[in-house]
Amino acid sequence: MARKKKKAEGGVGAPLWLATYGDMVTLILCFFVLLYSMSSLDAQKFEQLAESMQKAFNIQPGGPSAADRESIFDGGPMDNPGEVSRPSESDQVYTSAQVLALVQSALQDDEDRDQVVVTVSDRGVVISLSEQLMFDEGSARLRPEAMRIIFKIGNVLSNLPNDISVEGHTDSAIPERSIYIDNWGLSAARASRVTAYLNEQMRISPNRLRAVGFGATAPLVPNNSEANMRLNRRVDIVILSMHPVR
Repeated sequence: MARKKKKAEGGVGAPLWLATYGDMVTLILCFFVLLYSMSSLDAQKFEQLAESMQKAFNIQPGGPSAADRESIFDGGPMDNPGEVSRPSESDQVYTSAQVLALVQSALQDDEDRDQVVVTVSDRGVVISLSEQLMFDEGSARLRPEAMRIIFKIGNVLSNLPNDISVEGHTDSAIPERSIYIDNWGLSAARASRVTAYLNEQMRISPNRLRAVGFGATAPLVPNNSEANMRLNRRVDIVILSMHPVR
């Protein structure tokens, strides 16, 4: 009797899961090859890029030195790193005593210097200009002698870096024969007129200037006599200290 042949064990070929696994490994390999190719740098192209950047920023092949970097942060020129840049006259910082001396020297030969009082305070140097010198009663129009004085003061201010506060002051009496109904308006208009002259005629930057009207709120002396009231009617040009006393 013929013996039956046994059936072959297992299926033909590899299992299906192995084919899927092989495809996945192949994809991962391709992915890493792609990453590697992207991370490889073309040395020649990199040198060309670096050279272009150097020309664009005017950098020498060795890069800026430490002295060059200090010059950049200090705002000085880089042409001669070995030279120490000197500040211009307008950038020089003066002490209050030096500013006081400059103002007094500018006014020493003026015939109306007795109408100007220059003092030093915690805020800086204060130049007090009397109403008698500056304006007619109740007016904010500058008199000719006032413009002459302000011109001399402005020549000093033009060479200083300090900010300037122009402050109008009055006595406690209500203005009469004036277009201004109160001391606030009169003092503010006078301060603004002096400030405008410094800006327009002396070419002092408006960023350095401010005009303030104090009315009768900051008298030098009590308003209990005509002489005292005359002292309180004034315009102060305050050259503000760059290091005020707190």
